[in-house]
Amino acid sequence: MQWWYEGVAAVYEWLFASSPMIRQPSPQKSDGKLPVFVFPSSLNFYSDDQSSHKQVLTLYNPYEFPLKFKVLCTAPRKYTVVDSEGTIRPHCCVDIVVRHLDICINNEGVKDKLRIQVTEHGTKKIVGKKDIVAVLLPKKETSQQPEDNFQSLSGSTSSDSQPGTPSRAIRPGDRGQGGGGPSLIVIFTAVFCILALMLPLSGETGSRLPDYLHLTVNQKMIAAYILGIAEK
Repeated sequence: MQWWYEGVAAVYEWLFASSPMIRQPSPQKSDGKLPVFVFPSSLNFYSDDQSSHKQVLTLYNPYEFPLKFKVLCTAPRKYTVVDSEGTIRPHCCVDIVVRHLDICINNEGVKDKLRIQVTEHGTKKIVGKKDIVAVLLPKKETSQQPEDNFQSLSGSTSSDSQPGTPSRAIRPGDRGQGGGGPSLIVIFTAVFCILALMLPLSGETGSRLPDYLHLTVNQKMIAAYILGIAEK
């Protein structure tokens, strides 16, 4: 877990290293290279798992201006998309439901691409795009390991000791070391990244928050990336 703590520390340092007096320019929409945030970055459908035949893409808009999106595909006859076009308000997200229509052995292993294309609201000029790889796999892999054979351990006891291990009362402060579920650092990081995405952008007017809580676009990109890792 050392790599995780180091990564989280690096993200915190990146998010808050910029001085409030230093302002980075807003993303340029005219060059067609506006970053598009979509999670997950790929879609895996499985022939033997009917629940996987429908997948959800989440499209984020961390900017202070609205965006229009459109979903394109290299194999449009194999997929259907609910609400393939729409508008995302600033600092909002939208779920795009993708369903695979042609589940057959001939399509297994074939990689298709879905393109999320965004345009500036009120115009038809493309300002950004993101490609998502979609593939149909034969079956969902499950790790099947042979059952472990546990046997008794031999031990030695002193002559004056009684058999068995002495028990003690459980105290409120006692915690197990191997509990299941996500660790506190993962939960804290996910909440932190969500809060970072909700903060206003640097240079945005009308906010009552202090300047040092106005994040740049690059800082929000890092927060969105870390949030995607924490969700897995």
